[in-house]
Amino acid sequence: MCAPLKISRIVGVVTTMLFATSASSPCAQLHALFSLTSANEIHNYHLLLYNTHTGERISVVYRQGEQYIPSALGKLDYFLRDHQTSEIRHFDPRLYDILSDLTVSVGQPGAEIDIVCGYRTPSTNESLRARTPGVAKNSLHVQGQAIDLRMPGINTLTLRRVALALARGGVGYYPHSDFIHIDTGRVRQWCFNCSATSLRASRDPSRNNRREQLHRR
Repeated sequence: MCAPLKISRIVGVVTTMLFATSASSPCAQLHALFSLTSANEIHNYHLLLYNTHTGERISVVYRQGEQYIPSALGKLDYFLRDHQTSEIRHFDPRLYDILSDLTVSVGQPGAEIDIVCGYRTPSTNESLRARTPGVAKNSLHVQGQAIDLRMPGINTLTLRRVALALARGGVGYYPHSDFIHIDTGRVRQWCFNCSATSLRASRDPSRNNRREQLHRR
């Protein structure tokens, strides 16, 4: 029985803290108890997303503390389904952490994110490759490891720089379509169909990346 053991430990810690502050004022004792309670609070990770293809919105707590919530992940998998075939694939939940951290990094925690592309079936990916440049044959969208996005009110170049600073996977920049690509593959970056001016503006000075124009997403 883990719960009684956990409770007994907490009671023991509280007793110790109160004993240590017994010579202090009641306010000091309450402060100590409040500090312990705050330290043991479980943080909820929340996402607010808008699907630019289906017009759907989702507001969901997908993680509590270190634990992902299976039912919430299932809702997100459906939300990010291939909008052409409605097929679903389980997404790497680390992508959701990146999305959450992006909102915090731009100073708008919990702000809405526009999803430009989530899951693609192999057939959808091939169809897109046939008519759209810059689509990888082995796209991580097919593996449920990539998302294309933008944030209303946030410059996409700024969003790219923030995503690069997180260094949690691949980051692609598509200035003409006004979105960035993030994935949980290896750390890398590229800028699709960028002019020399936009490349100079978008290049992260902390990195020496010679493959800026791989145009693969």
